[in-house]
Amino acid sequence: MSSALIVTVVCTACAVWMWTGPDVATTRLSGLTRGGARSRRRMFGRLLTRTSPARRADAWHSASIELCQALSAELSAGRTPGEALTRALASVDFPDPQTLRPVVAAARDGGDVPAALTAAAPPQGGDGLRRLAACWEVGVTVGAGLSALVDRVASTLRAAQAHRQDVAAQLAGPRTTARMLAALPALGLLMAAALGMRPLTFLLGTLPGLMCLVTGIALDACGLWWTNRMATQAQG
Repeated sequence: MSSALIVTVVCTACAVWMWTGPDVATTRLSGLTRGGARSRRRMFGRLLTRTSPARRADAWHSASIELCQALSAELSAGRTPGEALTRALASVDFPDPQTLRPVVAAARDGGDVPAALTAAAPPQGGDGLRRLAACWEVGVTVGAGLSALVDRVASTLRAAQAHRQDVAAQLAGPRTTARMLAALPALGLLMAAALGMRPLTFLLGTLPGLMCLVTGIALDACGLWWTNRMATQAQG
């Protein structure tokens, strides 16, 4: 009984820690304020690509903003569009640099840059690349100032990112509350065990108890999934 109780406590603590850990915005802000090296930011970007789609999209949004800022700076320095885009792409740490190789080749060899940007844009988080492709096509076909168009795209992307971060901050409270409520059943088991009611014997040693345990875990997991889904849709 004591070993099962210890396992329950450890599992509960791990679940609470995983669900109440810092979100993407907090982690990125703390890393930037500490002035971390470029290699640390690159490693963080790679880790984001292996996690949830929302975090991967956030990494692509941030990289797109950096690309627009770098491209605007290169164009303002007097470089040609192709050379400016090549240098800007090399200066940004993308979540998946392999997908940008056709864009680099098109910018260097005078190929179809808008098509390459559109093809490289991921389904989630690729709005910045698609908008940049539209600006590039307008700048080349119409002859409009590409630097001014890129500046507008960067401003729009920064405003959208600030809005997403504001929504994420407002949703932090409800998310934390949902995670705490999800941990209450485990706390109830601990309290019952402390009172000598032996709940694990019923839950693990009888068929009705096992059915109650499986049903409770399933409902708890569904509640966490549904809360996270609603929060993700609100951020999107």
